[in-house]
Amino acid sequence: MKKKRLYKVFVLLAAMVLSLSLLTGCAGKSTEAVQAQEDAETIQVYLWTNNLYEKYAPYVQSQLPDVNIEFIVGNNDLDFYKFLQENGGLPDIITCCRFSLHDAAPLKDSLMNLATTNEAGAIYNTYLNSFKNEDGSVNWLPVCADAHGLVVNRDLFVQYGIPLPTDYASFVAACKAFEEVGIRGYTADYLYDYTCMETLQGLSAGELTTIAGRKWRTAYSDPANNTRVGLDDTVWPGGFERMEQFIQDTGLTAADLELNYDDVVEMFGNGQLAMYFGSSAGVGMFQEQGIDATFLPIFSQNGEKWLMTTPYFQVALNRDLEQDAARREKAMQVLHVMLSEDAQEQILAEGQDLLSYSQSVSYHLTDTMKDVRSVVEENHMYIRIASNDFFAISQDVVSKMIAGEYDAEQAYRAFNAQLLAGEKPDTSDIVLTSETAYSNVFHKNGGNASFSVMANTLRGLYGTDVLVAPASSFTGSVLQADYTKATVRAMIMPNGLMSYQRTMTGAELKDTLRAFVEGCEGGFTPFNRGSLPVVSGIALQVQENDGSYTLTGVTRSGQPLRDDDTVTVTCLATEKQMAPLLQDETRAFERGEATVKNTWSDAVCSGSVMLAAPESYITLGGGKTLWKMISEN
Repeated sequence: MKKKRLYKVFVLLAAMVLSLSLLTGCAGKSTEAVQAQEDAETIQVYLWTNNLYEKYAPYVQSQLPDVNIEFIVGNNDLDFYKFLQENGGLPDIITCCRFSLHDAAPLKDSLMNLATTNEAGAIYNTYLNSFKNEDGSVNWLPVCADAHGLVVNRDLFVQYGIPLPTDYASFVAACKAFEEVGIRGYTADYLYDYTCMETLQGLSAGELTTIAGRKWRTAYSDPANNTRVGLDDTVWPGGFERMEQFIQDTGLTAADLELNYDDVVEMFGNGQLAMYFGSSAGVGMFQEQGIDATFLPIFSQNGEKWLMTTPYFQVALNRDLEQDAARREKAMQVLHVMLSEDAQEQILAEGQDLLSYSQSVSYHLTDTMKDVRSVVEENHMYIRIASNDFFAISQDVVSKMIAGEYDAEQAYRAFNAQLLAGEKPDTSDIVLTSETAYSNVFHKNGGNASFSVMANTLRGLYGTDVLVAPASSFTGSVLQADYTKATVRAMIMPNGLMSYQRTMTGAELKDTLRAFVEGCEGGFTPFNRGSLPVVSGIALQVQENDGSYTLTGVTRSGQPLRDDDTVTVTCLATEKQMAPLLQDETRAFERGEATVKNTWSDAVCSGSVMLAAPESYITLGGGKTLWKMISEN
């Protein structure tokens, strides 16, 4: 037995010698060549919100274990992607929620035409028409719908013996009946641009989907149209007349312009409000509180019923993928999974109904949506026009209508004039210049250079020995470019990133790092290489085993971190990501007052920031080492 065991050790040692010689031979292959190969094998997907990083991104990766997907949290703003396009940083796959073809026009020539793909073919034509360019090409596809309509307190209707609305006339009658008993029949959070915009369009959804409406919408959104397109004189005059009538029928006044979402929800929950314009997700929220809530459509004055919908996001692919058949095939696999039924279910809030624009996805309607089933089955799910113009102008004009400053004709003229005037050019001053473009692809030896630049720079801003951040913290947009205040702010992910600082021992820091690298209950768990954390002031050694990760070493200034070392540590994280680490009150972190985005933006705009150089902050190994294999034998 002993001779047999020695023989095994000899074989393994021989294998190690062979491996070392092979590694020596591979040393001739430059770091640049290795990284270029990693770049070619990586498909980058930019997510518009950090929420998609929690369930949706891990699910997509789990379905394609042989495709290295890097998910980066970008921004919910097409201007962000125009900036990336102009500076050579457009990713492989883009998602955006705040979207319109009008605003996406400058990106058209940089995006793939998806019109002949199976994914586009599965979209109902009713909805696909909203994404077709004048030449019939399709660059963007919608995922499932977030439905907006009337959230209704059915308990109040029963209590006061008022019939639930079934059409516009009965909706108005209900508003007046509640007014007589001292309860507000209807209002909404008209403080916000999207509520103003969606009410205006929702009341005319039927007209905007007619032949005349689609003709105007196509002209307005056509990327090939170099002239400004105002409102037409067929559909839109009536739209403002309907808005004026709605304001009178519901009793909206200037006071409603001060209401935010929390104000409206509080009124509804206290029984002071019977109906508000909002998302179907609100129904489940109130049902959990014991309120018998239901969801109703928007009742058009022409007798039709509609749901106002916005896709949770639109998705597009970079045309550069067509230059490499293998990369294009991988990207199409990713797109297919992203639009699949199971993936779409990962997007929804708990208990929310799946309303998809795709024929290949079954819609799931719970009791929450039973009162709008017929509307869904009739495909009366209107996709809003959501250009930057429409957001801003709708808020201005609709607010003035509600305040009594404009009648329908004045509102139409004002809206049309602002559309024709167009957006004012960005005259913002340059606040930061990057002389170098850094890769934002994760590399096994070194990590993500762009993220490292951000982490190292922020470590200096926070005056800390060590900085630790989830990979989702940075948008990967450190390009060779001039940055304005808006594009500087876009370098930090958009969803409430905060700073948490404390002094700790080396042993405590290792525990903290394990929570970021290996995951922890109630917190975030890395699901692929690109989702591993970013660090500054230290370097990590991490072992990869079939999609899970183990922290195997930590060095500081090239030396192993000792358990009795003392270091100041700043963690960048959202409140949800940080929650598990805050449970131990004996290790209290001090939370910064300002968001990371504001801290970063203010420092850059004050002229006190110079971008730090990137460093190799992580080394990723996979499988068992030879010494481990020997010890096991």
